[in-house]
Amino acid sequence: MEKIRIITDSAADLDNIRPEVTVIPMKISFGSETYLDGVNLSHREFYEKLVESDALPVTSLVSPGEFSDVFEKAAAAGEKMLVITISGDLSGTYQSALLAAEEYAGRIRVIDSRQATVGEQVVVNRALQLMDNGLGLDAIADRLEAEKEEIHTIGLLDTLEYLKKGGRISKTVAFVGGALAIKPVVAIVDGKVILLGKARGSKNGENFLMREAEKAGLDFSRPICLGYTGFSDAMLQKYMEDSRHLWEGHEDSLPICTIGATIGTHIGPNAIALSFFEKK
Repeated sequence: MEKIRIITDSAADLDNIRPEVTVIPMKISFGSETYLDGVNLSHREFYEKLVESDALPVTSLVSPGEFSDVFEKAAAAGEKMLVITISGDLSGTYQSALLAAEEYAGRIRVIDSRQATVGEQVVVNRALQLMDNGLGLDAIADRLEAEKEEIHTIGLLDTLEYLKKGGRISKTVAFVGGALAIKPVVAIVDGKVILLGKARGSKNGENFLMREAEKAGLDFSRPICLGYTGFSDAMLQKYMEDSRHLWEGHEDSLPICTIGATIGTHIGPNAIALSFFEKK
């Protein structure tokens, strides 16, 4: 059986990292201070800094050199490599991986997940699932390229403030939305974050998420992940309880992670997200 090293970036927000997986941290800068995501800046510390900062932090891609260092170690250990990156439309990390992979032809496959955070995480976990089933590098990569089109990643935001700070909406829209308790519902579609709709209040926002999940259908034979931003999972727990009918009888418990800087920068605290493969 092939020895396969799965390599991803910290935008996948992996909590429990298996020995076969290497996570390369992305960089986050608050002014002149730069941190490594998940290394010297935890998700909680990131949100503490985010809510105190007037300006949004800047996230940096993983460089080709950083990928090369990891590829060299894997090759020396006799491992083939499967690289899964954040969407190429959200970061240049995918292009960095392609550049670094050029000298390892035949031993490496690079996958643009077309996702981020919980969406990227389900791609990594699907790769592990396929590897555990005995598939080799090329078979896993080919399956992922086909199946990643079946992923749905949707989220409910608590505030428009961070979209305003990032210049994605105007101050006027943010003010009116705040006054009306508007909760944006977003999704990752074709590798980009899009606005699916706007709900009046959290309850209507939860119902919007449930309708989207019910419409697609959840494939419980493949990975599912839920995530939240900020300091508390209270809103996520409420959503899980209110939408119990979606997974009751299919799963005893659902995997939950905290969402880090790459997406958290733009959506702020108290957001929730769900990612799953659609049921065929």
